[in-house]
Amino acid sequence: MINRILLLFLLYLVLGYSTASAVTSKIMRFSEASEFLKGKTENVIIDSEGTILLARESTTIDCGELLKDIWSINTVTVDSSGNVYLGTSPNGDILTYADDKVTKLYPVCESEIAESSETTDPNSIKADPIIRNEHIFALAFDKGDRLLAGISGTVCKVVRFDKDMTTLFEPEDARYILSLAVDDMGNIYVGTGPNGKIYRLNPFGKEPKLIYTCQDKNVLSLAIDKSGTIYAGCDERGLIYKIDQNSGKATVLYDSEQEEITSLLLDEENQVYVTATSAGVLKEKVQFDPIGSEDSPGKTDSKANGQEKKNNAGTEQKIPNTGEKATASSPKPTQVKRGSLPKTAGHIYRIDPQGFVTDVFSDMSVFFAMTQLNGNLFLATGNDAELFSVDVKTEQKSVVYEDEQSSQITAMAMANHQIFLGLANPPKLVMVADHYVKEGTYTSELIDAAQPARWGKFQMEAGIPESCEVLLSTRSGNVNDPNDPTYSAWTDPVKVSHATDLGCPIGRFCQYKLTLKTTDPKSTAQIRETAVAHVVPNLAPQVTTVKAVLQKGKPGIFQIAWTAADRNKDTLTYIVELRKLGREPWIEVKDELTAVNLEWDSKTVEDGRYQIRVTADDRRSNTAETAMTGTRISDPVIVDNTAPQIEHATTKIDKKSLTIVLALRDEFSVLQSLNYTVDSNEDWIGTLPDDLVYDTMQESFTIKIEHLETGPHVIALKFTDSVDNTGYKTYDLTIQ
Repeated sequence: MINRILLLFLLYLVLGYSTASAVTSKIMRFSEASEFLKGKTENVIIDSEGTILLARESTTIDCGELLKDIWSINTVTVDSSGNVYLGTSPNGDILTYADDKVTKLYPVCESEIAESSETTDPNSIKADPIIRNEHIFALAFDKGDRLLAGISGTVCKVVRFDKDMTTLFEPEDARYILSLAVDDMGNIYVGTGPNGKIYRLNPFGKEPKLIYTCQDKNVLSLAIDKSGTIYAGCDERGLIYKIDQNSGKATVLYDSEQEEITSLLLDEENQVYVTATSAGVLKEKVQFDPIGSEDSPGKTDSKANGQEKKNNAGTEQKIPNTGEKATASSPKPTQVKRGSLPKTAGHIYRIDPQGFVTDVFSDMSVFFAMTQLNGNLFLATGNDAELFSVDVKTEQKSVVYEDEQSSQITAMAMANHQIFLGLANPPKLVMVADHYVKEGTYTSELIDAAQPARWGKFQMEAGIPESCEVLLSTRSGNVNDPNDPTYSAWTDPVKVSHATDLGCPIGRFCQYKLTLKTTDPKSTAQIRETAVAHVVPNLAPQVTTVKAVLQKGKPGIFQIAWTAADRNKDTLTYIVELRKLGREPWIEVKDELTAVNLEWDSKTVEDGRYQIRVTADDRRSNTAETAMTGTRISDPVIVDNTAPQIEHATTKIDKKSLTIVLALRDEFSVLQSLNYTVDSNEDWIGTLPDDLVYDTMQESFTIKIEHLETGPHVIALKFTDSVDNTGYKTYDLTIQ
């Protein structure tokens, strides 16, 4: 409670005494994952809830030259002793990691290398003189904990490794062995392509039997439940089959909107978890795709292996309420991704025993592999090489690991709470531990105050266990480039235990760096929100446009409109004034306006050319000493409320004809029309100037009226200018 009161008091000092003043601090708060991900991370991650934590310890295992000619690690599995096995492309190598050493298990000598050959199979890559054109897509263990491998290529076979390698089965019409599964009885199931067949071998690897032929080309994934029911995921149509071995009948459990079912997983409640994607996973693995290794900012994690966000031990730091949330106004350019996104998102579906389907998770990523531990699903993805953790109960995701060089995590396996990842482009083997690194840093994006500012205090909403601490460093500058050499040096790190001075010089941009440390590998600080305060001096408001337009249908009425802006976001009031060109004093039209438009009746002034001045005033948001104004003057506006005048006119009667010759003139506006009537006030007849064009303020006219009847007549003239000022003239005459 004391700490809370102290923080509120500190915030009061930061904000100042008057909430109306534009010179007080502005608080920029950051709490969303999307905001933190704009910064840079080193050994820290940002989870899906926007919490900064230390990253898990990860190690890239040295494979020496064994990965030199490998394009992709397709599958990873671990035996009961913790030995790791990798299946690769394009040479079909099987590597094993045991006793801190990586060795090649297959092939072990030149006699075992299959000869490359041309193939007409559209699903296969073309043979290459230096490529054996073999792929290991599937690894598994039989009941005796012996390694099973599906070798894809010109000769397709299932082999078993004991003391020696033994070939168990060679499906005649298969090019790929894409999936292997072993049931509780020890029977071995084989999913093949490109003819979509599923075979079963007995526990000894004998008596192969064709169980089912799918209409799809490739059986990408297999799972067998306790009753022996087969679940198969295929490509092209994204179907999940449920196959009854006793009857040999199959039903479609689910038709996904994606094209490929890359993995299947059965939990203890006999629910099926499915990863579906539409990114050509098989082609990704058999055809080399050189993708760059541009870094991506930020890594995210789950809730720290079950550790709650609120720590019972240690300290809790809070940010007092600052009203409406403000974030940095200068967006950072989007960073180039290492790989192009698939056409559609990947999905994880959960199918219960009654066949009800739940869409658990989706992401614009390629989904390669999935496994489960302690109620969480772990998902290996591309094209940013991210390992997701998905809580199946809350359906919340986090990122456990993100690689900075490789483009895809194509395979994974778990052993002793460690996760072994197989990556591609470039290939590598990574081990992710279940504990945190000792130290990591988070560097924020540049925080833009829009003007050179005085930077105040840094605050954070965080849980910090007793074994952890957070240190703060800052710097500032006036260029929207963090690499610019004019930036100030980073301040010395200081421990953040309360509202802490940023301590950097005056500048438009500020950047902070947080260093997270722990002495307990099972604990980490958890930073949920940060806040940065700054003060920008009051800046004059700006009136950016002023226009005055005569209203149609409203003689003499002008619509005066303007636009204005204030960089301090102050409340503005406006004064509108006018003056006739050539005169000095301004005449006030209206004061204390809050709207940005005004109707003005110009008949209150004499005709002439006028200027309109609008003044914006920010005194409502400032003190008398700090208030400022900004003005703008319009282009000249013509006020013309007088009708055109007849300069001279003559009439001539010749028998029954009348000729009127006259000249019209207007002081400020172009003449628009001249009409006449004979003994009527309705039947107006239009005329044209002698030069046939209305285009000046002075025009001459000749009006000839013939066939007048004998007797008296009244001839009326009506003339207007371009702003609809109208004048009249009548002539009385008699035809003898």
